[in-house]
Amino acid sequence: MSEYKDNGITIEELKDRIDIVDVIGSVVNLKKTGANHKGLCPFHSEKTPSFIVNEQRQTYHCFGCGEGGDVISFVEKYYNLDFLDAADKLAESIGTKIKRAGRRNEVSDRLLEMNRKAAIFFYKAMRSGPNEGLSYMAGRGLDAQTMRDFGIGWADGEWTSLHDHLAAQGYSDNEMLEVGLVSKAESGRIYDRFRARVIFPIMNSSGKVIGFGGRAIGDAMPKYLNSQESSVFKKKYNLYGINVTRQYIQKENMAILVEGYMDVISLYQAGIKNVSASLGTALTENQANMLRRYTKNVVLSYDADEAGQNATARGMDILKDAGCDVGIVIVSDGKDPDEFVKKRGKEAYLDLVRGALSFADYKFMRAKENFDLETTAGRLGFLRRAVQILRELSPVEADMYIRKLARENDISEGAIRAEMEKAGQTEKSDRKKSETPPQEVTADEKKLLRVLFTKADYLEREKEYLEVFETDAARGIFNAVKEVYEPDHEIDIGKLMDILEEEEQITVRRILDDEMLGGDVQAMYDSLIKGTQTKKIKEREDELITLISMAENVEDPEKIREMMQELREIQRELSVRRK
Repeated sequence: MSEYKDNGITIEELKDRIDIVDVIGSVVNLKKTGANHKGLCPFHSEKTPSFIVNEQRQTYHCFGCGEGGDVISFVEKYYNLDFLDAADKLAESIGTKIKRAGRRNEVSDRLLEMNRKAAIFFYKAMRSGPNEGLSYMAGRGLDAQTMRDFGIGWADGEWTSLHDHLAAQGYSDNEMLEVGLVSKAESGRIYDRFRARVIFPIMNSSGKVIGFGGRAIGDAMPKYLNSQESSVFKKKYNLYGINVTRQYIQKENMAILVEGYMDVISLYQAGIKNVSASLGTALTENQANMLRRYTKNVVLSYDADEAGQNATARGMDILKDAGCDVGIVIVSDGKDPDEFVKKRGKEAYLDLVRGALSFADYKFMRAKENFDLETTAGRLGFLRRAVQILRELSPVEADMYIRKLARENDISEGAIRAEMEKAGQTEKSDRKKSETPPQEVTADEKKLLRVLFTKADYLEREKEYLEVFETDAARGIFNAVKEVYEPDHEIDIGKLMDILEEEEQITVRRILDDEMLGGDVQAMYDSLIKGTQTKKIKEREDELITLISMAENVEDPEKIREMMQELREIQRELSVRRK
């Protein structure tokens, strides 16, 4: 499998990734007025603003002097540059470069054209006669028009159908391998990557086919197989369905962001068309910025399972940082939007959207799920987590929620404000930490993942080691390992790589290269489990010491005695573990 490297972007991709409001706003004082941003024209002298920037169309125009155009023409005019130098300046600002005309662009265009022909091949196969894909999609309730709108196709179960079709049109094996339309066996045999799968073409905002998603029929794994990263497909810069739905997002001034292809398609068919999906559950900053170009109002409607709710927690922070107003839908009947809208209908789903929780309300709700508020320890834990959330809010929001939290949880406002002040004393240290690179996979996480790569049957003992995984990066890889795992088989690293993000692939390669296990895998595993258990016990020791000091003024001597007894038992156990 080829590894994608950033060799530059096209002019079209540059315009997709640059926001004209950010560029012009860095040199012109802009004020939001309705759908536009207004300011004094930088190209002629004026006292009354007549210079307009339209975020949705990504254009500017001055009604005074007549200047107008897109982001590149603005940079040309403002900095007195020619077209290519202006494009280079913009590309440099986002850490990349422009692909020059010549062979590289020709290769890119040729790969995109090959993808287009593959999409047509899949599309025609779906409609050539009865097949499993057509039956499956009919069973999912999709009509012909919706399938046409999204270009849904079918890859038959043969090993070389697509390969032979594209080879006959002059495309090489290497070109097909580059974009992941075919795979190569150890024997050197080339075969179709997508077989016996419903095919969802992935298109960029301009409608060009950049990749594919394939949904298996039956119990084949992985259930969803996506195109690998390539020179024409960069998942973190694209959103599924945006080529079809962006006009509705702009019209409604709101985007509903879901997890999967079928969520998008089912909501669209039901008449809820202002919808899109991240390619994988991990929303990226680039995807958030793309959505922000069409609207600042985003509703997250991920699956109701634990993975979906964890993705919601991460995605809402990314969207907030991108300047979006975020709402969160809790799907109450059915595990995902696809199931819900089919079971309950359009209006019931729109009621959920209208009742979406705010950023803060969702965070407080999730925090409460982790604590028993009937106990002193639970209230203490929740208070500390609540303070972290309050510090993410504006002063007005924080003040409102302090009163609300005190009232609902029998905690004094004074106690909450005192904890916030205490947290503020460490703000400088926290800021310093936030300026360091994102947390990498820990040494223990790497060792445990290496154990799982070596002995897949350890997956059956998840309850023993789940707490070892502390970082989102490691948890993401672990969830992918579980997805490709087949009982009585070791992990297929090739399949695992196929469903990982680029950064996760790099981490896995490093683990495989650097983490060498000795002959006794069980000893390595036992050491990891013992270390994690000891860490948790010490955390409980610290918590008990804090609780006992807080409870001294509480008229509940029996409760204090219970905590003292637990503390003594914990300290004895720690003493034994140190020997």
